[in-house]
Amino acid sequence: MADEIKTHPGYPDTPMLPGTPWRVHDGQRPLPPVVTAGRFPTQEQSGLPPSDALVLFDGKNSDEWVGKDGQPHSWKVADGYIESVPKAGNIHTRSEFGDCQVHVEYQLPILAAGQEQIDHGNSGIFMMRLYEIQIIDNWNYPVYADGIPGAVYGQQPPLVNAAPRRGQWSAYDIIWIAPRFAGDKLLAPAYLTLFMDGILLHHMQPMLGPTQFKKLATYAQPHPAVGALELQDHNDRVRFRNIWCRPLHL
Repeated sequence: MADEIKTHPGYPDTPMLPGTPWRVHDGQRPLPPVVTAGRFPTQEQSGLPPSDALVLFDGKNSDEWVGKDGQPHSWKVADGYIESVPKAGNIHTRSEFGDCQVHVEYQLPILAAGQEQIDHGNSGIFMMRLYEIQIIDNWNYPVYADGIPGAVYGQQPPLVNAAPRRGQWSAYDIIWIAPRFAGDKLLAPAYLTLFMDGILLHHMQPMLGPTQFKKLATYAQPHPAVGALELQDHNDRVRFRNIWCRPLHL
């Protein structure tokens, strides 16, 4: 980079930072990598990912996504989005992630009059294919608190209900900390921080375990340290665009 910092100013006689080999204002401490910011989304256009993100869907190419058992998916790709097709099944990424930052934009399409009673805009984003962040049309379909948009399904409602209306593009920004296991023993649960359109919905929310329906989630079954990102087909039509992930090394 033409504007790359060439020197490392600092101080050699300052106190040591606890638990590190570095001093306060240490001139020898490595600088973080440079990342170019992306673009925030609008209703008219999707956002752009930051320079170090792994692009999972760019509006055209869905090669990163597969269906059940790794087979080709049959979701619709058109006009810059990928849309769930009722009864086509969930899709998930080929790549797998542990701790990560994920960005997903979604829209519940406007329906013909009366169709809201049939199509509830029900879907979800599954971290590691196990932990669901809920998507649903809460304006036309009342639902229990731990099932509204932005809920950790079956576990924790969001701090506020920021549900978008049909036809409106909305964005989830997810900070995911994967659970830690030592053999069959849980060392630390998974944690979720979630923003919807810049509004904080969860802050370091501990997961009780992988998502369950009408049952208590637990960590009874340990699982691998990484897993794919999954989008749910719940027999309703939901559109997604500008999906990316930044693996985090925490």
